[in-house]
Amino acid sequence: MKTILNKLNLTDMNPGVCTGPDGWLHSDGAPITSFNPATNEPLAQVIPATAVAYEQVVQAAQNAWQSWRELPAPRRGLLVRDLGSALRDLQEPLGELVTLEMGKIRAEGLGEVQEMIDICDFAVGLSRQLYGLTMHSERPYHRMYEQWHPLGPIGIITTFNFPVAVWSWNAAIAAVAGDTMVWKPSELTPLTAVAIQHIANRVMADHGVSGIFTLAVGGPDVGKWLTNDLRLPLIAFTGSIPVGRQVAGTVAQRLGRSLLELGGNNAIIVDAQADLDLATRAILFGAVGTAGQRCTSTRRLILHKSVAAELTERLVKAYQQVPIGDPLAEGVLMGPLVTETAVQAMLRAIASAERDGGQVLAGGRARPDLGPNFVEPTIIKMPAQTEIVRTETFAPILYLLEYDALEEAIALHNDVPQGLSSAIFTDSLRAAERFLSVAGSDCGIANVNIGTSGAEIGGAFGGEKETGGGRESGSDAWKAYMRRQTNTINWSRDLPLAQGIAFGE
Repeated sequence: MKTILNKLNLTDMNPGVCTGPDGWLHSDGAPITSFNPATNEPLAQVIPATAVAYEQVVQAAQNAWQSWRELPAPRRGLLVRDLGSALRDLQEPLGELVTLEMGKIRAEGLGEVQEMIDICDFAVGLSRQLYGLTMHSERPYHRMYEQWHPLGPIGIITTFNFPVAVWSWNAAIAAVAGDTMVWKPSELTPLTAVAIQHIANRVMADHGVSGIFTLAVGGPDVGKWLTNDLRLPLIAFTGSIPVGRQVAGTVAQRLGRSLLELGGNNAIIVDAQADLDLATRAILFGAVGTAGQRCTSTRRLILHKSVAAELTERLVKAYQQVPIGDPLAEGVLMGPLVTETAVQAMLRAIASAERDGGQVLAGGRARPDLGPNFVEPTIIKMPAQTEIVRTETFAPILYLLEYDALEEAIALHNDVPQGLSSAIFTDSLRAAERFLSVAGSDCGIANVNIGTSGAEIGGAFGGEKETGGGRESGSDAWKAYMRRQTNTINWSRDLPLAQGIAFGE
């Protein structure tokens, strides 16, 4: 632990809020303790923002925006380029800190930091591609075009399972778009946020700026201040559906924008012509990776009856061989759940599935012998898609359902409130195209012969229905962080009106 903090220059720090280079503010809030979920041992204490400190942070972001928005976007991209370089230099200790504080295995912790590096690279290129359109005017000697302007200071609220990557998806793109930002991380993972802010402070200082990236650690109070703050035109929220509803409602009440990335109840369809070797590997990672604590984790498996028995046997055998334990240890594939509360939620879901006629084929137990928050990855064969199957449980539970015809499988697939990620395994071109068609998957992400988990930063990330409809990361997601302006220039000496209107002639 101390070695990791030394590498990140955090051993003498105990901050909670930040405004810029060396701008750690005093706050007299009650400390938040960060715990290692593998042992429940405290890692550090972080001081949260009080209302006074929060006001200082937002004011700093607002002041910085006045000059940051004037800087040409390619120049803004240089700061993001250097942020990516700083993250690259510290990838190992940052990834290990993610593992310590959140509990995902070391390879996934390093992979999360790699996502940060990748989105910085993407954003640097994007800084020269914030394109608008030119349109033909119906009036002679007129020119029409649209351009995009920075939106303003924005709020970013992130959750525990990707404690740093989700911030970067928003922050890197928002920065090149000309926005400044205030970040509220999860109360469960404040230490990783402090580490990232410390790095961002040094990069901002190197560029002679401050207040572009700011931090306000805290609990629900800080979230409420952000969502109610008229100075923040956009709130990007990642988290649960119930809290997402509150955020969306509050922000809409003040006519602000919200970018929501909420729950997922992701399914894989395996048809009669699937490559079962490929499917087994994808399902195992999708359902067991991050101990089932990804919004894209595979939670439902919809199997054609002709392959159900064989694939089920393969999965049960694979689950029995998953090494569970210290997420920093070599060879471990599954660490702990984040809290005891998460463990109890998983056990309640298993009991509910059994009451509905579900049969536990693998796992199904807590593993206190390994540590306070460890569980076994679980497979449950279900007779039907009951209410518990339609509910997202943030844990490594995989529900098995069977089908006869592809239309039945797609209907099962879509018959949940969430709509984030989806996949089909098939060697049939017709089945694949049917799944990707307008009458196929209703999710924001739909894959063929690749699992539901592990999206790349180049594509817009997000989903439909109760997933919230937001899009982060690649493609044209940058538009969420900017405002569109339509411009018409009359370079004639006449004043023709649109629609051919004659007025006062």
